[in-house]
Amino acid sequence: MTTFYEKDNIQCGIHKVWDTVSAIECYHTWRSDVEKTEVIDEKRFLTYTKDGYSTMFTITAAEPYRRWEFDVENSHIKGHWTVEFTPRDCETEIIFTGSATSKGLLMRPIGKSVFEKTYLRKMKEQFITDLKKSLG
Repeated sequence: MTTFYEKDNIQCGIHKVWDTVSAIECYHTWRSDVEKTEVIDEKRFLTYTKDGYSTMFTITAAEPYRRWEFDVENSHIKGHWTVEFTPRDCETEIIFTGSATSKGLLMRPIGKSVFEKTYLRKMKEQFITDLKKSLG
């Protein structure tokens, strides 16, 4: 398992950031990596890429304007994300903590670790890039 921790700042107030991030059914309008979402129930949803690749999210904790946690799983990886939101004047600090385990059993440990770290970083960077663009 690989763990990832990183901070970022969004030049927008916390209410707008939280409202955008937590509106799962609208992800396709601002996330470049999401074609559509399917809300299964109040705790679970699927995202689909433009190629139809799905990822299941299970919300494990939600404290509006403070913290959002979820398990994530697809055919390549299984993990957990914690996203913390802190207001800072006219911006919002977001702290990402993620862990992931590759499902590729044939990978050597070093290759598996590199894949997990790359996956976590890519997901976080795309999410933040899209969020900043949407709120900018």
